[in-house]
Amino acid sequence: MSADYQVIWAKAAESDLAQIIRYIMQNSPATANEIFRKIKIKTEDLAVLPDRGRVVPELLSQGISLYREIIIAPWRVIYRIAEKTVFILAVIDSRRNVEDVLLERLIRTNNANPLP
Repeated sequence: MSADYQVIWAKAAESDLAQIIRYIMQNSPATANEIFRKIKIKTEDLAVLPDRGRVVPELLSQGISLYREIIIAPWRVIYRIAEKTVFILAVIDSRRNVEDVLLERLIRTNNANPLP
């Protein structure tokens, strides 16, 4: 199958993945490398089947259906499809509350870029 969509990682998602890999690498570089490859392969697969992920349930309960996720246990990869592009927005530990993580991220972003 050929890729119909382009997959682009947001800086925040790249940072999420880097933090995960750094943490795992402290104990097992081989496992960290394996997990990195697994996440990258699964997200690149979205170029062919972007709709395969489910709508993020916590956001759907708030009436927001634009964001989808794939589970690569124990992580949730949150993304959005826009035209022919899949934007990877976050890689979140599934044991954490997604709403809390997204709120923290929003606050950090707002503090880094305050309004005039």
